[in-house]
Amino acid sequence: MIMNFGMNIEMDIINEKEKKPQLLIDLKGEPGKDCNGFCKFCYFRKVNYNDIFPFGCKHCTFQIGCEYCTYSVREINGDFLPLPFALQQVQSALFFNRYEKVNITGGGDVSCYPFLEDLCRCISDMGLKIHLGYTSGKGFKDLNTAKNLVDYGVDEVTFSVFSTNEELRREWMNDKNAKTSLECLRHFCENCEVHCAIIVVPGVNDGEELIKTVSDLVNWGAKAVILMRFANKTEQGLILGNAPIVEGIKTHTIEEFKNLVKRIHEEFGSKIRVSGTPLYDPITNTPFAISYEENLLNKLKNKIECEATIITGNVAYPFLKKIFDETPVNIIKVNKDIADLITAKDLEGINLKELSDTVFIPPRAFVHDRVAEEILTKDGEKRMILRGVEQLTLDGEVSGIYTKKEALEFELEAFNELIEMINFFGTKK
Repeated sequence: MIMNFGMNIEMDIINEKEKKPQLLIDLKGEPGKDCNGFCKFCYFRKVNYNDIFPFGCKHCTFQIGCEYCTYSVREINGDFLPLPFALQQVQSALFFNRYEKVNITGGGDVSCYPFLEDLCRCISDMGLKIHLGYTSGKGFKDLNTAKNLVDYGVDEVTFSVFSTNEELRREWMNDKNAKTSLECLRHFCENCEVHCAIIVVPGVNDGEELIKTVSDLVNWGAKAVILMRFANKTEQGLILGNAPIVEGIKTHTIEEFKNLVKRIHEEFGSKIRVSGTPLYDPITNTPFAISYEENLLNKLKNKIECEATIITGNVAYPFLKKIFDETPVNIIKVNKDIADLITAKDLEGINLKELSDTVFIPPRAFVHDRVAEEILTKDGEKRMILRGVEQLTLDGEVSGIYTKKEALEFELEAFNELIEMINFFGTKK
């Protein structure tokens, strides 16, 4: 998911480049409760959990609302699992498949899981390596915890850093043991493959603070760092009715953030892999690396035979506009930066006169199929409303394992699939 929900996405489960399966173990847990308290910038802070409503999504069947768009989107997972239940997930999975590594994750912070060392020791006894899927280190009691985890087979860690400045971590991450967290991070960097995440809050941990943090990570031996734009407005992704998360913070524009990622890459890119979300990856040129390849673009455009409309968000719009320029496909954006976070309310603002007879909405948009059809045909015109290709490009959270050539190959396959859909369902020009 290309959102600031943390680092827990599909690529944590399978390394697409190396095709090595990882068994995902979900410890459950919830933000704010199972992470030693909300970080100031947390996507879920200020959410009113007493007023739960379903968005609707592609997983819904006959009625609006399913487990995913009602509860999972809010990380309502329940308490951490007891140790026997977590181990049962591993043992049951091993009956049917072979795995090299177990990815331990959850809705809370896995460093706060009270049985983490015991769990890792048992998994190690099964002969499996371990990836700590997401942690900020806030739950680690002392440096020995990190040392023990490495001894028990942890060789890969996804770590939410924010800053290597202890005071900033105490204030903004609610990290009462900031020194210990950073000591553990350093030990992981020296002994594991560590991918770091930094949510960048303007005027807080950017500028010289960001330079110092990335410099520390480089010196400690981290493999990669992803810069994540702080979201503070509904259009930036806060669809849970909790905007603004922090009063008085003016967040980076899309272009400002891209330039920030570029500057960090230029300074540190020779020593650590730098990428950003919602954009961009300076190595692969993603998202939409194909938009820079005129030869490939012309080949794609020549395949388009029918008219259609694609609805998207602010980040993807200029790229898709260029990719489908001078074709029968028109691109329409709504005021939502991330297309996957488009809701029914966003669709209601579209000028229906601009729509073709065939309309593609983002596959992961939070709107029920029936509702999308009702909104986009309320002018009385008959239109076919479809969900497009699941993933057209790579977000910074996953692009770090790809080369530029591999990223282009991924996009070529995805856009060819989309063009096939356009030609099959669209209107002949």
